[in-house]
Amino acid sequence: MKTVLITGGSRGIGEAMVRLYAEQGWRVAFTYLNSEEKALTLSWGTGALALRCDAKSEADTAAMAEQVLRKFGHLDALICNAGISYTGLLQDMTVSQWDELFAVHVRGAFLSTRAFLPGMISRQSGSILYVSSMWGQVGASCEAAYSACKAALIGLGKALAKEAGPSGVRVNCICPGVIQTDMVREYSREDLQVLADDTPLCRLGTPQDVARAAFFLSSEDASFITGQVLGVNGGFVI
Repeated sequence: MKTVLITGGSRGIGEAMVRLYAEQGWRVAFTYLNSEEKALTLSWGTGALALRCDAKSEADTAAMAEQVLRKFGHLDALICNAGISYTGLLQDMTVSQWDELFAVHVRGAFLSTRAFLPGMISRQSGSILYVSSMWGQVGASCEAAYSACKAALIGLGKALAKEAGPSGVRVNCICPGVIQTDMVREYSREDLQVLADDTPLCRLGTPQDVARAAFFLSSEDASFITGQVLGVNGGFVI
């Protein structure tokens, strides 16, 4: 039976991934930080293993990885989805806010990858997926730090694909567009309609849209795909 760990899996895109992989018969573990009630409800509903873990904490990640490997024995797929957002002018951002964003997105991906990559290399098999963003590809005004974090994940994914490829490990990035999650709650209905109108497919994305793309990339159907950046944005960025 295939196994997957999804970081930041209690809400939004992560939750949709947990549900889809579980429905497809995978053994699923996911991490959460603050959304304990939602995480436990999701765990009860899907049978997935919910683990509290601060993505940027080396100690938390090591403990989480130990629990996952003790439960599953090995990991077939790792999806680094944990993230936070910041919207505002760069000059108004504090150093601590900048550091926090990079710690969660980039340090977090590094820590999880480092924890599970040796096992994948040993088995000569595995898939790692970094959840980036279309803003990591083209940048977004008032989201400079977020864009920089997501661009860093793309660079990490491309480099690691070259590094881990000879060991049979695939590494890809997925770049969602405007997806209907908590991260867009601050937008007005009018703003969301403008974004939908600016999308060639004339709608916003759903967490399920992203989950299905992620599942493809970690499946055997994508066995010859590595080092790639897949946009799930309805054509917003082409």
